[in-house]
Amino acid sequence: MRPSYFVVALSNRENLDLCEKYALAGFPNSINGLWAFVDIKEKDFISFLYAARLKNLYKVIRKKALLEAEKLPPWKSLKFRSGRTYFFPFRLELEPLRKFEESLIRTEFAYIAENLLLRGGYAKTHFQADQTTLQNVSQIGELYKDNQQKLLLKEERFFTPLFVIKKEKKLKPPYIWPFHETILQALLRHYLNDFAKLKEFLNEIEVNEYNPLDFEVLGEKALPQGHIDILIKEAVPIGRAKKILIEVKLGQAGLGDLVQLRNYQIEFGAECIAACLIAKNFSHDLLLKHEDIKLVKYHLEIENEEQPFSFDYLLKNVILERVIP
Repeated sequence: MRPSYFVVALSNRENLDLCEKYALAGFPNSINGLWAFVDIKEKDFISFLYAARLKNLYKVIRKKALLEAEKLPPWKSLKFRSGRTYFFPFRLELEPLRKFEESLIRTEFAYIAENLLLRGGYAKTHFQADQTTLQNVSQIGELYKDNQQKLLLKEERFFTPLFVIKKEKKLKPPYIWPFHETILQALLRHYLNDFAKLKEFLNEIEVNEYNPLDFEVLGEKALPQGHIDILIKEAVPIGRAKKILIEVKLGQAGLGDLVQLRNYQIEFGAECIAACLIAKNFSHDLLLKHEDIKLVKYHLEIENEEQPFSFDYLLKNVILERVIP
C-alpha cells in the first residue's frame, strides 16, 4: 500500500497562515470536511492550495477528531445567515518536509491544475493528485528548516465519527453521519489501495494479466463532462497509460449511470483497459444493456444498518462481488 498525495484547498489567507504556523490542517463539520478527514490517512502527503498557488509539502503524522472544537483555536468558527455554524473538529497534525510557494502554471502541477480547472474552482475541500505530481513536488523548493511551532491545548478530548447506513436513524453531526456516497467512494478507494485486494479486483473484472503493483488508485478525476469517482491508472506509464474507470453508486445504478461511464470510456479511448460500475444493486434495464461495462455489487457485512459504525470498521467489512447476468 503506497501513500497518497492530496491537495487541501483553503478559503482565505488567514487560515493558510495558521495551517503553516502550526503544521496543522483542519476540516469543517460538513460532509465535505468529514470526507477529507476519512479520505486522507496517516503517512499520506499533503500540500495547501490558495489563490492558485501550491504551498509546501507535509507528511500526515496524526489524525484527530476533537470534541467541542468550536471552542478551540486556531481557527475561528464561521456563522452564516442560514444560522449554520461551521467549526473545525477534524484535524491533521503534519510534519513539514519541503518549503515552497509556486503557481499552478508550472508543468509539474498539470494534474492538479487540470482537475481544478475542470471542477470550476475550489468547491471541494480536497482532491487527490497522482504519484508523478508527488515526485515532482518532492524536488522543488527546499527542505523545511524552520523551527516548527506546535499548537498546545490545555485539554484535548477525542471522538470517532460514525456512520449509519439508514439515513433517517440516529444522526448527530459531527459525531454520527449518514453513509454518504462520497464516504463510500473513500471506502472503496482505501479498499482497492491494498495491493492484495486490488489483485482480487483485477481478477474479478478480468484484467488479471496486469500487475497490481504497477497501478495507483486515485479519487475523483475531473473530465470536461463530469468526473470519474475512482481512477486506477499506471503509476509510471511507458508508451501507453493504462486506466481503469470506476463509477460508484450508493444505491441502485440505472441506465443513466451506464451511459455516463461509457462516455468516459470513449473519452479515454484505447488507454481505458476496463470500465466498472460499483453499486448496491442494478436496474433490470441496465443488466440487459451493460455489454462491456463490468458490474460489481458492494456489500457491507454488518448486522444492523441502524447501528452506527466507524469508517475503519466498515472498511474491514466491505465485500465486492462481480455481477454476471
